[in-house]
Amino acid sequence: MQKICIVVGARPNFVKVAPLIRAIGKTADAEYQLVYAGRADDPTLEPSLFDDLQMPHPDVCLGVDSQRLNEITSRVMGEFDAYLDQHPTDVVIVVDDLASTMAAAIVTKKRGLRLAHLVAGTRSFDINMPKEINRLVIDALSDYLFTAGIKSNSVATREQGDQGQTYMVGNILMDTLRFNHERLRRPAIDVEEGRYFVFTLNRKVLLNDEPMLLQMLSAMVSAAGDAPIVAPLRGLASEKVSRLLSQLPHADFLMLVPPLSYLEFGWLTAHAQGIITDSGNVAEEATFNGVPCITLNDYTEHQETVTIGSNVLVGGDSNKLVEALSIIKKGEWKKCALPDRWDGRTAERIVQILLSSH
Repeated sequence: MQKICIVVGARPNFVKVAPLIRAIGKTADAEYQLVYAGRADDPTLEPSLFDDLQMPHPDVCLGVDSQRLNEITSRVMGEFDAYLDQHPTDVVIVVDDLASTMAAAIVTKKRGLRLAHLVAGTRSFDINMPKEINRLVIDALSDYLFTAGIKSNSVATREQGDQGQTYMVGNILMDTLRFNHERLRRPAIDVEEGRYFVFTLNRKVLLNDEPMLLQMLSAMVSAAGDAPIVAPLRGLASEKVSRLLSQLPHADFLMLVPPLSYLEFGWLTAHAQGIITDSGNVAEEATFNGVPCITLNDYTEHQETVTIGSNVLVGGDSNKLVEALSIIKKGEWKKCALPDRWDGRTAERIVQILLSSH
């Protein structure tokens, strides 16, 4: 019986590991424990999240709650090391590129355990980004690099030097989307299908540059015209956007709403005319749904969303944002398709690889 530990560091990670937990549950050859780096009462983990994803709550919460990246790293290392003292483990799976992910990866390898990185090989090639450092460290330590696409696979293979350790398993977000496609719930928001935009915001670079953010909001509201922009924002993003909107004419077309449940947000993005976001996950979901997506960033973790999918990058350029919104409103957006292996079977491939190489 192979003992697998799955470590998650933030809300989006749960969306990615839910299919993995289902896949492990279908085999008699493995068992898992789910470890969350944060607190059990984390306010970002709304009660409906686990019901929506049809997955269990974490078995263990390490209780680390900090905004300082180095403090997160050191505290998670200490807490996860203590966890492994009490829980025999064969392989640890870490997700994405957070400070807590890197911390768990370091502890895993210091103990001589096998390490698997889910969504490996993503790069911005900007060493000044803290997440880029996390990605480099985690991938360098990992025994299994599970990548979502061709570009990430080539990066991981080149840096690892041992192609046997890198596996292009596909995008695990697609597993979750396919599983929940028929379960999506329309939120209580008065919009007409295909006649509204969705706006999400999370990146600190934009949140900390208020003049740029104000310019982007102005461009967005102006270019969207009479099409409402629904913005289910959290915390600081909601506060800043709410304050800046008071400086804009026609700001009533931007509808700030409370954060939505996973299934409600999924319905909202799947039925939108277009999406404006700084989230890679939202851009990937837009490609799955064939919905035009404008990303307020200069790079994307998954280039396939741009080359094959429905995504375009405009960075912080308000003119490019206006141009892209105009193309959507004219109905002239580019054709898109699903990248290779975004077929909903990623979790199955991962479990098969882990069991066959045990």
